[in-house]
Amino acid sequence: MPIDTEKDTLETALKKLKAKENSLLTLESVSKLGGWEVDLNTKKTLWSDQTYKIYGLEKETTEPSLDLFLSLIEKNDLQKTLIVMDKGIKSGNVQSHQCKVVRPNGEIRDVLINGQVVKDEHNNPIKLIGSTQDITEYINSQRNTQELSEIIEHSSSEISIIDAQNYNYLYANKGARDALGYSFDELFTMTVYDTNPALNEKELLQLKDTLKNDEQAVSRTVQQRKDGSKYNVQSFIQPIKYKQQDAYVLFGTDITKQVEYESKLKKQSDQLQHQAHHDTLTNLPNRTLFRDRLDQSIISSKRHRKNFALLFIDLDQFKKINDSLGHHIGDELLIEAASRLKDSIREEDTLARLGGDEFTIILKDIQTIQDATMIAEKIVTNMKQAITIQSHTLYVSSSIGISLYPQDSTEADDLLKFADTAMYKAKDEGRDNYQFYSSDMTALAFERVVMESSLRMALKEDQFIVYFQPQFNIRTNKVTGMEALIRWQHPQLGLVPPAKFIPLAEESGLIIEIDRIVMHKAMEYFSQWYKDGLKPGKLSLNLAMKQLAEKDFITKLITTMGSLKFQPSWLALEVTEGQIMNHPEASIKKLNQISDFGIELAIDDFGTGYSSLAYLKKLPLDKLKIDQSFVRDIDVDEDDAAITKAIIALGNSLNMKLIAEGVETIDQRDFLLKNGCEEIQGYLYSKPLPAEEIRELLQS
Repeated sequence: MPIDTEKDTLETALKKLKAKENSLLTLESVSKLGGWEVDLNTKKTLWSDQTYKIYGLEKETTEPSLDLFLSLIEKNDLQKTLIVMDKGIKSGNVQSHQCKVVRPNGEIRDVLINGQVVKDEHNNPIKLIGSTQDITEYINSQRNTQELSEIIEHSSSEISIIDAQNYNYLYANKGARDALGYSFDELFTMTVYDTNPALNEKELLQLKDTLKNDEQAVSRTVQQRKDGSKYNVQSFIQPIKYKQQDAYVLFGTDITKQVEYESKLKKQSDQLQHQAHHDTLTNLPNRTLFRDRLDQSIISSKRHRKNFALLFIDLDQFKKINDSLGHHIGDELLIEAASRLKDSIREEDTLARLGGDEFTIILKDIQTIQDATMIAEKIVTNMKQAITIQSHTLYVSSSIGISLYPQDSTEADDLLKFADTAMYKAKDEGRDNYQFYSSDMTALAFERVVMESSLRMALKEDQFIVYFQPQFNIRTNKVTGMEALIRWQHPQLGLVPPAKFIPLAEESGLIIEIDRIVMHKAMEYFSQWYKDGLKPGKLSLNLAMKQLAEKDFITKLITTMGSLKFQPSWLALEVTEGQIMNHPEASIKKLNQISDFGIELAIDDFGTGYSSLAYLKKLPLDKLKIDQSFVRDIDVDEDDAAITKAIIALGNSLNMKLIAEGVETIDQRDFLLKNGCEEIQGYLYSKPLPAEEIRELLQS
């Protein structure tokens, strides 16, 4: 009888499993097949009684192992056996292999081994299962064909000879005729396609190729009898000369019981594997599988430099419902909760039930905190909708704790602990909400929502202003240009620095419109200064790749310069190294178009990314900007000094201008001047200033 997972006690289930095991052992004894399995991780090996008999070993005194089996194989067959084993593990298909084994008493036996790999949910090989059959008699009969022709004719095995060209039957022994139900004369008018309807030309050609390299081949087919019934056959095939013509002598054996045995064993193994890794109530991954998925997420995220969020979810008021209405109602509630949680996440995310009313979710490849926030809000909304079970209308809510990889931790235990801690914070806050592990992160999540809304209002109300940081020539101490820098004049918060809102502007796509505002205002100031006879030099504008990727960017750039009477020779556009290398081919094309208008191009933050010199030399760059991270300790850190010298040397070799940013001390200035970089910007000369103070600077 099948095991009833809901009604059977553990004792009853074990008895049923034992009965199944005894049934399989009886089947094995009748079919004279030896069953075996090998755990590929632990190498633990199990043999049936028949397997011990085939190898001539005593069960009571023998510890089965893969190494013991390999030691029994005749030396000449060992290498081929290892190759077939490796092929089976890699392909996952049933592999049949014939070889010789030497029993402890010195007796040599021919055996046929059938094996198949069993894989886990990650498609990784975990176990080999199969059977062993002693085929010594078949091989001996093959070697003594003339002397044993009568035995062949009356053998219970199916022995047939087939025309190698047309696949007609040339001979079929009594065993084959009886098994198929055809007379000798009937089979003479037939081909193997008539008795093997599923067989195709491609499979036969593959067998031919196998026989070119080997003396024999093994094939498994489903044969059809005259009455239309079907059965499984395994055949040993060997090329021969029969009546002066080429001919797949086939030694076939009915393996229907063996196939059924293997199928039952595989099904049972799959069921046990599933039960070991899934919750019986909700069919979700259980704690064991969840932990494995969490470990895999950490490995994958570390390798690909991606982030993920871990959500720990507890159903509010579940215990009261479970205790007052009964476990059967509680179970139905958990099933519905699991369904709603699953509907709230993506296909690639992992939802698991740890036990009771505790669930966890792994949100893979999240880009920002907002991604986790949106899912958490969706869960909170979905979970508090009314649930009808039988005659009861129930209301539950959820408390959710969130930890982030790698911000909170890179360790599985910590991430789980932190998410659990955050979940209790959510309960303390009144339930029916979510909390990040760090209170700062929770505040930041809400702050970003408010910030994005405020950014959109700032664009609408023109709250952005432009500051300029002068660039100087060290030798002449004269202004050579200005870098335009955005500032946000918030009506309540005052002046908001770029670091607070630029990352969010880039993520939300608002950076394109903000950059356009900076470009227009900065060009307007420069045009007026030149008109007034001042000499501000070149205007340096930071160019986001999102803006560069806009189809009409170049057209709008030229139109803006024309309307403001701004000369192309006054402009220098700065692009970051990392952004260029993300799309080098597209960047080269666009930047060449810009360069053709006479606009200077500079590469910003040089040395902090992963440049390809092959692409770098193709870019129409005029200037390299040495990042302040190298300049900061240039006079005390040998590595920074060496990198800076190398950048200067590279710039000179490519005939590029050089400028260093973040210069704050005289020692830094002197080092740069000594090593060939004459243009700088930094607090040593001037901090970023509003337009009014820049005008005063230029006038002085």
